Formats: sequence, structure tokens, C-alpha cells
Amino acid sequence: MREAVGTLAPPDAPAVPGALPARAVQSASPIVVAWRRLARNPLALLGSLVAVGYILLGLIGPMFAPYDYAKQNLLQANLPPLSQGHLLGTDQVGRDLLSRLVTGVRISLIVGFGVTAISLVFGTAAGAIAGYRRGWVDSLISGIVEFTWGFPLILLAVILAGSLGPGLPATILAVGLINWAGFARVVRGEVLGLREEEFVQAARASGLDEPRILLRHVLPNVLAPALVMASYYVALGIIVEAGLSFIGMGAQPPLPSLGVMIAEGRNYMLQSHWVTTVPGVAIVAVVLGLNLLGDGLRDVLDPRLK
Repeated sequence: MREAVGTLAPPDAPAVPGALPARAVQSASPIVVAWRRLARNPLALLGSLVAVGYILLGLIGPMFAPYDYAKQNLLQANLPPLSQGHLLGTDQVGRDLLSRLVTGVRISLIVGFGVTAISLVFGTAAGAIAGYRRGWVDSLISGIVEFTWGFPLILLAVILAGSLGPGLPATILAVGLINWAGFARVVRGEVLGLREEEFVQAARASGLDEPRILLRHVLPNVLAPALVMASYYVALGIIVEAGLSFIGMGAQPPLPSLGVMIAEGRNYMLQSHWVTTVPGVAIVAVVLGLNLLGDGLRDVLDPRLK
């Protein structure tokens, strides 16, 4: 009997050697728990590292660029990567590709986050109002969403950018006014379920008005899926900006957008393919990283997986 009592473990002892006690796990902060869930997914962790590296490159890269992105030197035109003084080579007029790449990454980040911010604000507001009010308000907003989604994204972006004029501000505004429909659909579906929950009914019974119920009780519960979707839309904004810049509707030369760099090097593919390969690989890497990050955030923030 004494031996049996002596084998009892204290309540805070870990069940597995090297594991954290149960009390320590319960007291862990939400950030620590989220990081542990994200670290269990190697692809999501890789995507987050790529996304963070891309953001840091765009933020601080231009400060350490070896040359001016617009400086030309015809005597050093079409130098291949790893040339002396030019890590990624030069383009057809002798401009350093590394200097142009880091500036192009910054432009892509500005466009991607600008587009996502506009889409997130307008789409979340429209979806929350449609899902909570229902009735003719829901029918009107849903009809506008379906009408917007009935046209190809690039076509509408070209029409809006053409009417507003070429340039980055017009590109951000045009793409942002189109992408809001995706956020509106997701948020509307979440709000339709939340409005019947007991805590919303209790807030309504306590006499709170509808705007306060939406802001204090409904919107905090739809931010998680909206943020997951935002990671995908940053990547989508980068792709659309590159496409518009490629056809001359986005950033204007000599500003080195990634789409502009690809467009300027397409006629030299046979003799200096790196002029288009370098920005193309940058676009593929950041889009892949953001999509993997979005999958990881979905696993971390989805309460049904906890």
C-alpha cells in the first residue's frame, strides 16, 4: 500500500518526460499557443519565413541598394548574375537588377497591402451589414457582390485603371474596389450564423443598438477568417499589380515595378533571360509564401480545429 502511494505523481508533473506541466500549458499566452500550432505545420512555417523575408527586403532593402535603380551604364549592359559589382546582373541598359528588385519589392508591398486594406474595410463593413440586417439590405448588397464577381478581375481593373489614369494610386484604388466582394461574401456568411448566437441575443435584449452590437460583439468574431483571407488577397494584389504594370496600366517607368521589369526584359529573353527571370522568381516566391502563410493562419485561428 505504501509503495502504491509512493508512485503517485504530483498533479503538476508532466505526463511525458520533457513536456511542460499542465498548469504551464494552460497559462500560456495566446501568442505562444498560436506559434506552437503554426510551428507544427512545416509548410506554413516556411511560408511565414518567406513572407517575413519579403517584407523585410521591401522595407530595408532599398536603403542598402548598391546603385540607383534608374542609373544607366551602357558599357555594362546585359551582365549575367554574379558579375563583379552586380550580384543579380544588369538589364539591357546597364541598370543593376538587385537595386531595381528591392525597389520593385517595396512597390509590390505597397500595392498589395494598400489593396488589401481597402478591400478589408469595405468588404467587412458591407458583409457585416448584409448578414446582420438581412432583408432588402442583404439582397441589395449580395446583388452588387454577385455583379462585381461576374466580371473577370483583370478586365475590371484595366477598365477602372484606364478611367482613373495609369499609376500606383489608380491601381490600388481600382483593384481595392473590386476585391472587396470576396471579403463581403465571407463576412456575411459568418455574421448570418453569429446573429443567432446567445451572446448576440443577450446584447440585443439588454437594449444595445445595432451599430454597437456589430462593433463590440459581432465584428471581433469575424476578424479571424477576414485576416486569413487578407493574406491571400495581398498575394492577389501583387499579381494583379504585376499584370497591370506589364501592360502599361500600373507603375510607370522608370519606377521599377516587378511587372515593369518583366515587360522591359521580354524582348531580351534569348540573350539575357535573367532580366525577366529575377522578378518572375520573386513574384512566384512571395505568392507561394503568402498562400502557405494563409493556410497556417487558418489552422491557427480556426476555433473548430482547437
